Amino acid sequence: TLSLVNTHMTNSIQSIANRTLQIEIEAINGLSNFIDQSFEEAVNAIHHSKGRFIVSGVGKTAIIAQKIVATCNSTGTPSIFLHAAESIHGDSGTITPNDIVLIISKSGESPEIKNLVQLVNQFGNPLIGMVGNIDSYLAKHSKWVLNTTVSKEACANNLAPTSSTTAQLVMGDALAVSLLACKDFTDKDFARFHPGGTLGKRLYLKISDILSAENNPTVRVEASINEVIIEISNKRLGATAVIDNDELKGIITDGDLRRMLENGASFTDLKANDIMNEYPKTISNDTLAYDALQLMEASNISQLVVMDSYSSKYVGIVHLHDILKEGVV
Repeated sequence: TLSLVNTHMTNSIQSIANRTLQIEIEAINGLSNFIDQSFEEAVNAIHHSKGRFIVSGVGKTAIIAQKIVATCNSTGTPSIFLHAAESIHGDSGTITPNDIVLIISKSGESPEIKNLVQLVNQFGNPLIGMVGNIDSYLAKHSKWVLNTTVSKEACANNLAPTSSTTAQLVMGDALAVSLLACKDFTDKDFARFHPGGTLGKRLYLKISDILSAENNPTVRVEASINEVIIEISNKRLGATAVIDNDELKGIITDGDLRRMLENGASFTDLKANDIMNEYPKTISNDTLAYDALQLMEASNISQLVVMDSYSSKYVGIVHLHDILKEGVV
């Protein structure tokens, strides 16, 4: 009996979760009907503004406002969060003459929102209303309206902000991405604002940043196999470059040494140029570490020979582990 009850509860929970997802998906799909001239004008106004982009809300919409601010800041639109409730207690001093203000509200009628709307209009700042009721006080007193009307909340009581806040969040993303496109924001721009973590390192960390002066194992073409083994062992990169008159001739890896022994060859009279790979994979030292990692994975190798991007001279060897320990992935 207990098993049947548990099964029923599980099915009920899954049903509720799927119903929630379906309602919120419908809310998001409905937003495409609200991407209109007002949305476009609001994006252009923010893009050409000489001031900051200030986003405000209260309650759950304050959380949505903070997320929109974070997204805009990270994609090149200077933005500030202003809590609607705090705005009437001094925080409205944040707003400067050239700023554009976005206020988010489902009803557009809460006291905090009305007070802030009045302040912004008194200051003379352009006002954007992101609102789920286009007949509301906020909508009627905004220069531009971003309509986020939803048919119902995902909550069974149609009360808890769920599909409405999802719609606000997605509309905010549409706004931020549109601004990103207006600014021709590139991955290099993105890297400037995200220097930390895996994402940042993928976008800016170069081989020259991780290649140390010691990462340059080198032997001459006429070096004995004994000298090759010692160089590979001392530099601990599993490989050494083979050089002749400062010109790269090839590479010898510890795999090359093992294959030599497996073939039963006597290496007493062998030289470096007898077992080297004459066509090593090379990269320039200004290559992104992440791109180098991708090349290693595609080629199924653990080392890459690094060449100076200006002189085209050999400068070292980068190992797979050198990149991984930097946290690029």
